[in-house]
Amino acid sequence: MPELLFPLDSAKPFTEQRQIGHNRWHPDIPPAVTVKPGDTFRAHCREWFDGAIHNDDSADDILNAPLNNVHTLSGPFAIEGAEPGDLLIVDILDVGPIPQEDSGPLAGQGWGYTGIFAKLNGGGFLTEQFPDAYKAIWDFAGQSATSRHVPHVKYTGIVHPGLMGTAPSAELLGRWNAREAALIATDPDRVPPLALPPEPDGAILGSLTGDEFTRVAGEGARTAPPRENGGNQDIKNLTKGTRVFYPVFVPGANLSFGDLHFSQGDGEITFCGAIEMGGFMDLHVDLIKGGMETYGVSENAIFMPGNTDPQYSQWIAFSGTSVTLDGEQRYLDSDLSYQRACLHAINYLTKFGYSPEQAYLLLGSAPIEGRLSGVVDIPNSCATVYIPTAIFDFPVAPSTSGPVQIDPGMGAPHSAF
Repeated sequence: MPELLFPLDSAKPFTEQRQIGHNRWHPDIPPAVTVKPGDTFRAHCREWFDGAIHNDDSADDILNAPLNNVHTLSGPFAIEGAEPGDLLIVDILDVGPIPQEDSGPLAGQGWGYTGIFAKLNGGGFLTEQFPDAYKAIWDFAGQSATSRHVPHVKYTGIVHPGLMGTAPSAELLGRWNAREAALIATDPDRVPPLALPPEPDGAILGSLTGDEFTRVAGEGARTAPPRENGGNQDIKNLTKGTRVFYPVFVPGANLSFGDLHFSQGDGEITFCGAIEMGGFMDLHVDLIKGGMETYGVSENAIFMPGNTDPQYSQWIAFSGTSVTLDGEQRYLDSDLSYQRACLHAINYLTKFGYSPEQAYLLLGSAPIEGRLSGVVDIPNSCATVYIPTAIFDFPVAPSTSGPVQIDPGMGAPHSAF
């Protein structure tokens, strides 16, 4: 096992650990650990809400999820000799749930969760159709996950970090905050909001204290979106065996990561759409000096996905086009097309006995494939959603005998304001 450089005690909150991570992006958050190019190491990762979501049959915790406190990230890890303009090579050697802890109150101790966030607290991809909070708990058994809240399915895990990235420079951080503030100003009262501005409440900033903490807390970018540094990209294919090339914007690069997922569908459409968990990552790091200019990487990472994805061979697929539910034509709106494809899949699954909410939770957490199948044929874009048929314990394809009727069980816990 590689040397454990960022340990977490499951009995203690994230802010009471020996080394404290962070939940904002800022160049002045000090490194928690320094490593050298060529080093291999292990780090523990806390699930993104630091234990606020519980293994029970209530969705009140999802309804009241403390979004100001996310994401709890391990790091920053400074890499000796890294300079702005370099490319940081990160190899994901291994990633998994909390090791040697198969039961307990934290997600990752033998279980994980998927949530539909309420429209008034974060929302999701289909928040107009699903404005309330729902939850599904998933139990892990080896490489598989099953749920008492979404029965008759079993997923093979596609374990990956939802969030990984390098620290922004002061100039890049300023651009983020300016452009996101301008977007918010176009509709400041929108629910859910168009973006999340810096928020000192709930900020965790590593070892910073006093006036420096106050300054950085007021400037630090929230970790919810993906940006030029990588960030919360939620790419389900960043599995064991992946190599990522991150742009370096500050001396040391200051790599951070977390938000581990046992499984996820493309788009993580419920916002808390993966099977969320804590766990560990084994990483190897190296540098390509001057690599950003050499390879034309001025922003955003390049990655070579791992080869440990679940081996599904048969799929049932649904398509959508850029026409609203009330029949309004939109021009090549791929976001709308993907929404319509997801809604078609949800409607189909309800014919077998699932509630719409169970079907939505399934699409967020199962290793579905989402694709932009057509983006040039005006006026409609076409998006498609592929669901692996092997995850179901009943025949899910259309047939002349009609849909099998399953027992949906207790259903997904529900909570509303």
